Amino acid sequence: MAKKPSTGKGGARKTDTRDIETRLIDAMLNLAAREGWQGVTLPAIAEGAGAKLSELYPAWRSRMAVLAAFMRRIDREVVETDFAFAPEDTARDRLFEVLMGRFDALQPHREAIQRIRAGTMRDPIASVAMMRQLGCSMAWMLEAAHLSSDGVAGKVKITGLTGLWLRCMAVWIEDDSKDMSRTMAALDRDLGRVDRWADVIFRRHRAGDDESAEAA
Repeated sequence: MAKKPSTGKGGARKTDTRDIETRLIDAMLNLAAREGWQGVTLPAIAEGAGAKLSELYPAWRSRMAVLAAFMRRIDREVVETDFAFAPEDTARDRLFEVLMGRFDALQPHREAIQRIRAGTMRDPIASVAMMRQLGCSMAWMLEAAHLSSDGVAGKVKITGLTGLWLRCMAVWIEDDSKDMSRTMAALDRDLGRVDRWADVIFRRHRAGDDESAEAA
């Protein structure tokens, strides 16, 4: 039997002044933490948000649409952060600050994300949708770190950063330290590997340019 809308004194319906997107995202996170990904359905999300199912039509076509909105909310929170980079900060330094900022934004929702991740890993359609949205998120993380995500080079950076993020996410999921020390160590290590790889690639690229110039 469906729950009745929450009421205040005198039996009047308690009004939720948050916008519909915020209510849907919060309802999805609460459901995921409590029941796992399998318990996240559109009717359950609508009920948790204090909305009618008809209010979700047509913008919210699936639970993945709500999950994508949550990921965009995290993007926005990171992009709006004033990182105050120093002039001497390297690309690696900036990326470290930005990605740790993203983990900070996710930390309050860790239990829900653990269960969403476990559920979507067994759902090929959800996995594909999540990877598509994650690519968009990583493009924004590059821009937040003052690194271009445009063009072919940008696509390569997005792909590499997505892989790095997923590896670090696996560590963060199991990291129960208050300061996320294991996550920071993993991120620093992986960024170091990317740094060395990029150095080799670009050194070879420069050497090739020099050889071409000499031949000309």
